[in-house]
Amino acid sequence: MVSDSTLHALIGAVVTVVFSFIPFSPVLGGGVAAYLNDADTSDGVRIGAVSGLIATVPLLLFGLLAFAIFGLFTISGPGMNGMALGLGGLFVLLLVAVVAVAYTVGLSALGGYLGSYFVGEV
Repeated sequence: MVSDSTLHALIGAVVTVVFSFIPFSPVLGGGVAAYLNDADTSDGVRIGAVSGLIATVPLLLFGLLAFAIFGLFTISGPGMNGMALGLGGLFVLLLVAVVAVAYTVGLSALGGYLGSYFVGEV
């Protein structure tokens, strides 16, 4: 059976992914997760971060698909070593993935804090 915290984190992750076209959507998703869980500040941050971690899975898969469609691994011109360009592309892909995870989890934790703050105020 799924606990309430996990279910609320999953709902927050869905909100993050659905509203991913809006800047700072992880704040909204983390806030929804913490608000639904009726959490205090420390639990709100934890639930928001879990929500962001869950939301990174589909976001990274979509990013990987976009990266593959644009074909950055296969581009090579005359005199360029395709393998070196592929390894450079892989490094850039990993760097972007790490930054995306930090962005999503960090902003979701901030949203969890704000959501738990609103629980206490309202």
